[in-house]
Amino acid sequence: MSNGSSITQFLLLAFADTQELQLLHFWLFLGIYLAALLGNGLIITAVACDHHLHTPMYFFLLNLSVLDLGSTSTTVPKAMANSLWDTRAISYAGCAAQVFLFVFLISAEYFLLTVMAYDRYVAICKPLHYGTLLGSRACVHMAAAAWGTAFLYAVLHTANTFSVPLCKGNAVDQFFCEIPQILKLSCSETFLREAGLLILSSFLVFVCFVFIVLSYVQILRAVLRIPSEQGRHKAFSMCLPHLAVISLVISTGVFSYLKPPSTSSPSLDLVLAVLYSVVPPAVNPLIYSLRNQELKDALRNLATEWFSAATDCLRSFASDSQCMS
Repeated sequence: MSNGSSITQFLLLAFADTQELQLLHFWLFLGIYLAALLGNGLIITAVACDHHLHTPMYFFLLNLSVLDLGSTSTTVPKAMANSLWDTRAISYAGCAAQVFLFVFLISAEYFLLTVMAYDRYVAICKPLHYGTLLGSRACVHMAAAAWGTAFLYAVLHTANTFSVPLCKGNAVDQFFCEIPQILKLSCSETFLREAGLLILSSFLVFVCFVFIVLSYVQILRAVLRIPSEQGRHKAFSMCLPHLAVISLVISTGVFSYLKPPSTSSPSLDLVLAVLYSVVPPAVNPLIYSLRNQELKDALRNLATEWFSAATDCLRSFASDSQCMS
């Protein structure tokens, strides 16, 4: 194979050698995927339907849930299908689409978490200016900036990855198309391009990380100045879910990509990839709903309305059946 154009498909890493273990991984991923769909779907529905949640914080949370749904749907269904049908194949176009969508959605989530740190900073440190600094137009612009920047970033990474010649086979040592694993198949000297993208990526990640840290330093200082214990508890409750999600995303991602090469192995890379790509979308809704009474109340009201509607529908159906008889 002299270049990437001669490759029509890639072979992804299998979770196990036996069909029984493959099916076990299928059911495990199905459970995680359904949990992610249910949790994020409920948050999206609650925020969209409850006017009490039409605030900047929940607007950004809705965007985060959409991104979580997108990122887990980019990798998990294909992995489940491969495990169920005992295959490893993914088409060249499918692999390119998976790379683009995954980088786009994960990057947008990180940028959005940075914006959410600013939201928490304004809410706690500048509460009197909250409505001015985070009006509806400002929120839309910030969310659009996160999505737009991530889109350009993903285009750049995808174009770079699939423009290099690939001559070391088509077996990708990961359960989805991951850029570092694809670049291992390259037969050309791609160090300059890789170094340029690495510098750009490191710069963006570092700037966002510094912004998040500085925001929370200011938040901590403001919270410690609150005289009442109840006020401090409320402020911490507002920030802890966001801080937990940031810690989960950054820690798993950094450890996956910055671990020493000497410790790298297909099994370890597989576990780390699951931790940073599959687990967070399923866990994030739980983190945000555990300490959020407003969200719990909205979900409870939503469930009550659905139950009442279903009951009315059944009663109407029963009444119509009696009339016909």
